[in-house]
Amino acid sequence: MRAQRGPVPWAAVTRGALAAGPLLLAALLAGRASLGVVAAIAAMLAGINDRPGSRRTSVRRIGVPALAGAVGLLVGSYAGAHLGAFALTLVLTGLGLVGGGISAIGPVASGTGTQLLVTSAVGAGMPLPDPVWQTVPAFLAGAGWLLALRLLLPTPVSRTGDPRPGRGRGPYRPDSRFAPRPDKRSDPRPDPRPDPRPDPRPEPRPGPRPDVRLDFRFDGERAAVAEVYDAVAALLDATGTEHAGARRAALTAALDHAQDALAGPRLRRHPSSAAERRLHAQYAAALPLGEAATALAWAERTVPKRAAEGPRRLAAAVRGNALAGPLPAPARTDPALRALDAALLHAAEVFDRGRAPDLHTRRRSVAALVRTVLGAGGREYALRAGLCFGAAAATAQALHHGHWYGAHQHWYWLPATAVFLVKPDLGPLVSRVLCRAAGTVLGALLFAGFAAVLPRPEGLVVLVAVCGALVPVAARHFAAQTTVVTVLVLALVMVGGEPQASAGRIGETLLACAIVLIVGHLPVPGQRGGGVRARIDAADAAAQAYLVHVLGESDDRAARWTLRREAYRTLAEARAAIARAAAELPALARHSAGADEVAAVLERLVDTTTACAVHLDDTGRLTPRHTERLAALRDELATRRGRVGRSRTLA
Repeated sequence: MRAQRGPVPWAAVTRGALAAGPLLLAALLAGRASLGVVAAIAAMLAGINDRPGSRRTSVRRIGVPALAGAVGLLVGSYAGAHLGAFALTLVLTGLGLVGGGISAIGPVASGTGTQLLVTSAVGAGMPLPDPVWQTVPAFLAGAGWLLALRLLLPTPVSRTGDPRPGRGRGPYRPDSRFAPRPDKRSDPRPDPRPDPRPDPRPEPRPGPRPDVRLDFRFDGERAAVAEVYDAVAALLDATGTEHAGARRAALTAALDHAQDALAGPRLRRHPSSAAERRLHAQYAAALPLGEAATALAWAERTVPKRAAEGPRRLAAAVRGNALAGPLPAPARTDPALRALDAALLHAAEVFDRGRAPDLHTRRRSVAALVRTVLGAGGREYALRAGLCFGAAAATAQALHHGHWYGAHQHWYWLPATAVFLVKPDLGPLVSRVLCRAAGTVLGALLFAGFAAVLPRPEGLVVLVAVCGALVPVAARHFAAQTTVVTVLVLALVMVGGEPQASAGRIGETLLACAIVLIVGHLPVPGQRGGGVRARIDAADAAAQAYLVHVLGESDDRAARWTLRREAYRTLAEARAAIARAAAELPALARHSAGADEVAAVLERLVDTTTACAVHLDDTGRLTPRHTERLAALRDELATRRGRVGRSRTLA
């Protein structure tokens, strides 16, 4: 129920203002209002998927759901025009099963399933005067227009320095407190006593001012990699305190975000530009730093403040697209600090002449994706989505054929609302229902007021443009997003020729809320909590694979970092699923009881495995503390495994 916080995403606000409104205006000027409505709906759905990140990831995040939306519009239009009520309900229920199943794969797949179902409901329940071979291209054009804005428009801050030799040394001057060494690090033994005498050495003169140019191609990637170095510094600051666990989780989130930002779709398999190769190398250089910081946090000992200064300088260098400059080196008093020192040296060399190594990702095969869809989590998600979508479609058609809608000929609102309500990745069920109901009521009342005073159609076009600009800001809370989207959609359908329908939309939304609440809490065949169990099983398998690799004392560092990334990523996904399930009503939450305890044990096991890897690199053998901790964690995990969903768990 809490709203997210953060700065206003002005770039996304600009794109939203230039998307649906201008498309609708162009269609009205061309005399094709119905096609403009379809294109504007596509731009609105693409704007909902327009999340912060790199331009490359936006291609997948916006483009893949848009293609699924076009398929849904095609299927829904043909089914609505040629099938009877019973057959149409069966088709839509089948689509609900498919859309729910693929949503279990991940966030992009979830958006894909959502657009597939929403557009199929629109195609079947909002018959348009244009033929399908025109409406589907119009839908793709609307989504493609917002994607083009995402790829081509610069962000507000994209001025960077040129790191080429002879073009300046970036934002850092040599630190006068430390004498630079040839390895780019500073003397680890500065004199802590203040010297009252004036320094006879002249103040270091900065090099030539770097060239400043407009370069926004990799602003999202650059910001994501810089956040990784900041997260490493924050974890080093928190070692030995109660905040270390939260900072380690924040480092995992930063690494996941950077990995996704750099691993987006590309025409060539490998990075094609020097700037992109440099970013890949800088990301890879952060992995051993994160490993050393995790080992220090596991040891529960504080480190000097200067240990975090190096990663912070590297973060600023990434943001400024500059070289690293001199870095303060930590004392080499134990294996973890020696690993941190070696990682800083490696990073300094990479920042000067970086290559483009692998991103250490494990790509899932088609067979693995199919297993996810057909697994316990996918089956449970598919069954719930299919039942809710089918029940909502059947109810809407019954009301439509019973002339409950009166002058309103479109019945798409009820099943489309059910799609958004049944999405588990949008939050707990009751929270979604309450936010959706409140947002729809407020949005419908606001639109009724606007419709009474605004001129048509120009006033409605302006309203659509304003709502498009507000979508990125309203996305911070589901109720606020529902309010903005309700006003936007009601304005679009009125431009398309439908009468003012605020009262009917409120009634349909409340009916959809009741359907989803009833179906969502019905007993279903099989074991409930399948989504949480699937995430826990994936995290368990990844942690075991990582542990086996480390204890095998393999020299393949790239494989180790790949397994480590997979272990922490699956753990983060499991934690998110557990948190959502725990916030449900007791009837649903009890099916995932105890999952948080298993995830906590797995988290400690992966942290201990990382500490073992760092120690093995330095000494070649483990200490009794490492072996005892591993044995205790494996015994505890064996005891807790399989107890998820039971009413009583171990203390």
